[in-house]
Amino acid sequence: MAKEYDVIIIGAGPGGLTAALYAARANLNVLILDRGPYGGQMNNTDAIDNYPGFTEVKGPELAEKMYQSAMKFKPDFEYGDVQAVSLDGENKIVKTDTAEYTAKVVIIASGADHKKLNVPGEEEYSGRGVSYCAVCDAAFFKDEDVAVIGGGDSAIEEGIYLSQLAKSVTVIHRRDQLRAQPDLQKKAFANKKMKFIWNAQTQAIEGDGNKITDIAYKDKKTGEEKKLQVAGVFIYVGVIPQTAPFKNLDILDEYGWVKTDDHMRTKVPGILALGDVRAKDLRQIANAVGDGSIAGQEAYNYLQNLDD
Repeated sequence: MAKEYDVIIIGAGPGGLTAALYAARANLNVLILDRGPYGGQMNNTDAIDNYPGFTEVKGPELAEKMYQSAMKFKPDFEYGDVQAVSLDGENKIVKTDTAEYTAKVVIIASGADHKKLNVPGEEEYSGRGVSYCAVCDAAFFKDEDVAVIGGGDSAIEEGIYLSQLAKSVTVIHRRDQLRAQPDLQKKAFANKKMKFIWNAQTQAIEGDGNKITDIAYKDKKTGEEKKLQVAGVFIYVGVIPQTAPFKNLDILDEYGWVKTDDHMRTKVPGILALGDVRAKDLRQIANAVGDGSIAGQEAYNYLQNLDD
């Protein structure tokens, strides 16, 4: 038999944990589901210096504090890889790889993953010179030479942002022209701190065991192998929303992001979404937490209205 809850939260990142805190604090019966450790991508971040209340905090430490705050109100926590969510009247059925659960409200907080280059050194130096978020990590590279890999809007926007702090920003792109919007290109080309390497295929991210030292790449036209010395590399080759289990609900946009209103509600009553999985511009811990507080309260409001 499927175990019944008032609210099931899919994902235990900062937004999901906040939603759990608010919903469980309202005396709802809450289940948090995640396929991995609670905290989400915070666990992959060495230091966070843009979350209010902390001048700097280790990612795993902040994840632990958020988890303990939520668990104070005694939601259940289960590991499971969600395979599908289906509807049965007002009930939602959540199937994982190991079990089945039902609830009146489902909150999708499954997040998004950065596309990886899948080159040697990328995983090894993640959080130690390799980053996927300039807004998060630019301050750690003040007056240093850094690189941005990519040529789309995100890569160029973040390159411009990095140039405010870094000594120099070299954009490494595998094509001979950028894919970013013309106005962004104009700003980037006019920025004296920004340089460009064209037709470059990244081969490896190299380091000394503690931090990265350079990027090895190949000139696609000449075949020549080269290296660029940098203190940090920011990778922007795409972001993938983790929404495959929700395709049948017709709540996704053409790119796979969940569409919601300002109350985190999707078009399906009782299904909410928050954080990085939503169709939005800024994906940060702070606004995921904000989304989570709204979603937790909205879950309570929805259930109260069902009882009226």
